[in-house]
Amino acid sequence: MTAMTSLPWKWFQQSAADLPIEGNVPSLRGASGWLNSPQLQEADLRGKVVLFDFWTYSCINWRRTLPYLRAWSRKYKQHGLVVVGVHSPEFQFEKDIENVRQAANSMMIEYPIAIDSDLSIWRAFNNEYWPALYLADAKGRIRHHKFGEGDYDKSEYVIQKLLAENGATGFERSLASIDASGAELSADWRDLRSGENYLGYERTQNFASRGGAVADKKHAYTAPSQLELNHWAPDGEWTARKQSISLNADKGRIAYQFQARDLHLVMGSMERGKKVPFQVFVDGQMPGGSHGVDVDAQGFGILEEPRMYQLIRQQGPVSARRFEIEFLDSGAEIYSITFG
Repeated sequence: MTAMTSLPWKWFQQSAADLPIEGNVPSLRGASGWLNSPQLQEADLRGKVVLFDFWTYSCINWRRTLPYLRAWSRKYKQHGLVVVGVHSPEFQFEKDIENVRQAANSMMIEYPIAIDSDLSIWRAFNNEYWPALYLADAKGRIRHHKFGEGDYDKSEYVIQKLLAENGATGFERSLASIDASGAELSADWRDLRSGENYLGYERTQNFASRGGAVADKKHAYTAPSQLELNHWAPDGEWTARKQSISLNADKGRIAYQFQARDLHLVMGSMERGKKVPFQVFVDGQMPGGSHGVDVDAQGFGILEEPRMYQLIRQQGPVSARRFEIEFLDSGAEIYSITFG
């Protein structure tokens, strides 16, 4: 269930007329395709309140907003709300529409999705964030935006104000019920001391293997026995690339010192359809009850399609721990590590 709102009382007394006009909704013609819907243009959405959600399917910050988007779409659709997901990819594998289709199906996304692989709609909105939410009124004017997670109560009340302005009645004024679990559960912000890090050499931070990353060449790395918080190192024969690091031989490892309840890796197989088995450890031990949804209590999992894998969800007190993942075959490609 959603938490009770912390908005000041005077905010509820405002009407939609008090919401600023931030500009007109840009064209959607830059979409290279659509999922869950025929092609939509401005004329198709006129007369509707529209929520534009910019996302990329491997992003944990967006993933934690998804329960709200699903709930709002289902609750308010019959009252004139249209949710449009604009999939603007961060990584190369997210430009593959079949990967997006598979992700959307597995995440139970039923609302229309504009495929924005060239970032045309992203640029038209002058957007810079995943996730980013824009709410437009029935006249095609943007009246509210939210970048990043949070403020769900305010966004939902803006939806209600814009629907009421458009003449809609009969919807429940209480906030929508939210069912979040697995990777969609809100982060443990109180104990979170680790932030997102990219493993490709272009944007990585705190690379701890001796000699640093060797760009675009096979190289044998050795991970140090001790790591500082938020430092990481590969072990084995890897190739460091701009966006990722890929394993060339069997038995390669990645070690990362982190402090967070949850740990996720964005990764995939270099060869489409190849399955790469792996095992994860926390402080040298099997994760047991602290395993994520994509591994078992012994830490075993299978890497196949490129996506975000939840590997650790700590039970009990959260402290600094050493995470390791060992791949039992070559071909793994790791893009980023995220926490919650």
